[in-house]
Amino acid sequence: MKALCWHGTGDVRVDNVPDPKIEHPRDAIIKITASGICGSDLHLVNGFMPTMKAGDILGHEPMGVVVELGSAVTNLKVGDRVVVPFTISCGSCYFCEKQLFSLCDASNPNAEMARKQMGHSPAGLFGFSHMLGGFPGGQAEYLRVPFADVGPLIIESDLPDEMVLFLSDIFPTGYMAAENCGIEPGDTVAVWGCGPVAQFAIQSAWLLGAERVIAIDQVPERLRLAETSGKAETINFDKQNVYERLMELTNGRGPDRCIDAVGCEAHAASDVAAVVDKAKEKVMLQGDRTYVLQEAIRSCRKGGTISVPGAYVGSSDTIPMGAFMNKGLTMKAGQTHMQRYMKPLLEKIEAGLIDPSFVITHRVPLTDAPEAYKNFRDKKDGCIKVVLKP
Repeated sequence: MKALCWHGTGDVRVDNVPDPKIEHPRDAIIKITASGICGSDLHLVNGFMPTMKAGDILGHEPMGVVVELGSAVTNLKVGDRVVVPFTISCGSCYFCEKQLFSLCDASNPNAEMARKQMGHSPAGLFGFSHMLGGFPGGQAEYLRVPFADVGPLIIESDLPDEMVLFLSDIFPTGYMAAENCGIEPGDTVAVWGCGPVAQFAIQSAWLLGAERVIAIDQVPERLRLAETSGKAETINFDKQNVYERLMELTNGRGPDRCIDAVGCEAHAASDVAAVVDKAKEKVMLQGDRTYVLQEAIRSCRKGGTISVPGAYVGSSDTIPMGAFMNKGLTMKAGQTHMQRYMKPLLEKIEAGLIDPSFVITHRVPLTDAPEAYKNFRDKKDGCIKVVLKP
């Protein structure tokens, strides 16, 4: 089959690779009909995620049709149309039973590698490094799905792929980010980033009762989408001081809830800060750029909440813990507990409360994926969200 493979920093190619096979009774094989390119894929391509190997298949936003099942999978049948969550979860360990599915204790075969890096291992993830399982991803013609009796969501309606595809990741991720804020009536929510996850965090903040949403970015197309589809007020950090503008908009109090939907590749507002962090990266002194997290901690009102759906992969020595502690802030973070959210959010789509396809700007065949990655990375041609059609 054809698959989009990582071959080093900045180097992705469509290769011919062996078709996946059933390896365990709880496996399924899915023929992919649509697959998204995610902002966190860029962390892999840009060299931020360790333990990648040449030939690794990327992609963690897939959906398709079941073509083969292991003997223990009884909830699916061949021909079912399914969305596959990016997290791989067993459904029965301590964490899965608490619905903390992205913290599954059983799905990462390389848990020891992750433990050495992080203290404990989260769940295995599709297409997201060997430290998180080394599982081939879904930017391919076919995908093997472990624990298929727990993960995939059957789409029984005739909704088009593009309306349900993002139940694989970015819609639940944006929703959990907003939920983690603990939004209360009357709250002002500030969202750093206007990429796809941020767009869903904006939409979800409204669904959860926010009174105001303020979105922060520098890319005109993304800011425009936040204004038009997201009904958000916006700040262009290239043109305005974010902290000062947020204070103006909130009469000096600061936003009640802050969402970092950017993560480890944030852009600095200061050229000096950017140069310093790039120098640290070159000598392996720092793995994450925490400009957004710094700004959110400084800007958030006292006693407020910061939610972090943006992916971080390493460490940083620049987080202002003094401000975080003295302002009495709360922070919640984590990969999304997908199986908790997929069905309820599908119901919101079916009820007409949201059409997730609003973020799509580019639809391309799998063979054009390398060029699509470049456009997405460089924010060319108005590229906000790419859907690959194998």
